[in-house]
Amino acid sequence: MELFDSHAHYDDDKFNIDRDEIIPEIYNSGITKFMSCGYSLEGSENALKIAKKYDYIYCTLGISPNDLSTKWKEDIEEIDKILERELKENDSKIVAVGEIGLDYHYDTNKEWQKEAFAMQIKIANKYNLPIVIHTRDAYVDTIKILRENPVNKKGILHCCPFNRELIKDALDLGFYISIAGPVTFKNSKNAEEIVNMIPLDKMLIETDSPYLAPEPVRGTRNDSRNVRHIAEKVAGFKGLPIDKIAEETYENAERIFEIK
Repeated sequence: MELFDSHAHYDDDKFNIDRDEIIPEIYNSGITKFMSCGYSLEGSENALKIAKKYDYIYCTLGISPNDLSTKWKEDIEEIDKILERELKENDSKIVAVGEIGLDYHYDTNKEWQKEAFAMQIKIANKYNLPIVIHTRDAYVDTIKILRENPVNKKGILHCCPFNRELIKDALDLGFYISIAGPVTFKNSKNAEEIVNMIPLDKMLIETDSPYLAPEPVRGTRNDSRNVRHIAEKVAGFKGLPIDKIAEETYENAERIFEIK
């Protein structure tokens, strides 16, 4: 059984002490493709470096709503320049723009966030790439922006919040939904219902490493090997063998990211 972790952050400082040791261990454990996802200019540059180093790692570039500095427009313009340069290569490891989106949890810079989200959707369309969406406490504006700024290649709702209306609207717009560690948490509300709302051909699984480690390793540094726990939980909710979840989500990730 092989698994595809569709969202992780191996540029994060939490991997500084053993990054070069742990990545091959993850691959050898059966996680044979995984993502290194950007969230800031520096993080995106580092995600790209990591992806270039390993055949089985791919990356996304983008500025997340939680990483908008006072020079966020310049940062996004720099992401655009990197994409223009790197995508000229036939073997580019960049497969999406992200993570991008809205996060109103701390109620900060909503206008910046909305403008940055729309700006990066335009960049994704410019290069015919899908997007990876981060959304928290911002369901209405997230869907509004996606409707007003149609995404040519659609994309993924990453670390899916368990909000029925958000999932329904995202699916109606043609997006994939990625399930992360919270699906395993004992206090997660609506988890089973949400998982069963998502057609298997529209589902991905992810760890969001090094964050959100699933049960039974909650509270530890997360890594892509733990995507198995997420696959097991989804399999239980769907009443399917874990091998089926692994196979379908692997194929879905390859399809949306256009990885052969």
